[in-house]
Amino acid sequence: MMLPSMMKALVKEEEGPSYQYKDVPVPSPGEGDLLVKVRKVSLCGSDINGYTWNDIAKARNKVPFTPGHEMVGEIIAVGSNVPPEYAIGKRVCVENHFYCGECFQCEHDQRHICQNLKQFGYGRGTIYGGCSEYTIIPARYAYLLKSNITDAQASVLEPVGVAHQALEEIDPKGETVLIMGCGPIGLFATTIAKAMGATKVIATDILANKLELAQIMDADVIVDSTKESLQEIVMRETNGDGVGCIVDASGAPSAVNNCFTMLRKGGKVVLIGLLKAPLHVENPLQNIVFKSITLKTVHGRKIFHSWEESEKMVFEKVLNVDPLITHDFPMSQFEEAFHVLVSGTGCKILITPGK
Repeated sequence: MMLPSMMKALVKEEEGPSYQYKDVPVPSPGEGDLLVKVRKVSLCGSDINGYTWNDIAKARNKVPFTPGHEMVGEIIAVGSNVPPEYAIGKRVCVENHFYCGECFQCEHDQRHICQNLKQFGYGRGTIYGGCSEYTIIPARYAYLLKSNITDAQASVLEPVGVAHQALEEIDPKGETVLIMGCGPIGLFATTIAKAMGATKVIATDILANKLELAQIMDADVIVDSTKESLQEIVMRETNGDGVGCIVDASGAPSAVNNCFTMLRKGGKVVLIGLLKAPLHVENPLQNIVFKSITLKTVHGRKIFHSWEESEKMVFEKVLNVDPLITHDFPMSQFEEAFHVLVSGTGCKILITPGK
């Protein structure tokens, strides 16, 4: 297959807002690498940081780099010493947590929280990302798709995997679950909680369009916390006991600070959202210690368990991600795509390279 010498890509070459849409050389795969033709990229809420270049972006990113870590593509060339299963024509996603394989976590099946973690699409350890016509993925971090789910569905498996790991951590079977924050991961978590046996799911947000999506994604009760008392509704729905499981996908410190009052004794909390300020819990003895709670946090996905389980749920239609995919822009219209992402008027925003 004759490859072009140049391709279009989004590139941040120096600190500051937005990206350049420009011609760059098509890379060549080195030892252990795959050259992948990108089919779809899904924008993540964290990509807002890189686009606006705020303080979080300055801490997490390193220029130069190409953004885009939620992606799917087709292998079109391989470097030396690549395992034979990574064959030309196979579709892959990327596990964007590039683990070292040598630290304590990596040696104890916790590669997703590697001590020496580098990240695809952030300029940490690799300049490559998904917002380009072609990209380089080391084979060790490539997830081979096992089904015929669509490219759009495959492009969102990375965030689905985050939600899946969060629910596995707290085991919602037989519980009433409170989902705080109905962005994409919170919405994925809503359906996954039901699929894992939750008896009731309460979803809360401050935006009406997100709550409408929560209903589509199997929420039993939706709460607009700007108009209703979440505490009163939770206690009413649980006969005054409080919920057994809480998933915070909002990252709002005020929401997390107050969530423990709605948790029953022996309950579990898992934090997914990126907290933007320190936590302060009122009455920590009554709301934390004496409740004998379990507090978990999640960063990434279990490699590659979360990917396999997430793809299976989508393939078997246990999880329908299609209603959350609201936009698909040609990469040349990236400014409009990021505008929709920043404004919150869409849910999962896709970019198609080569257009």
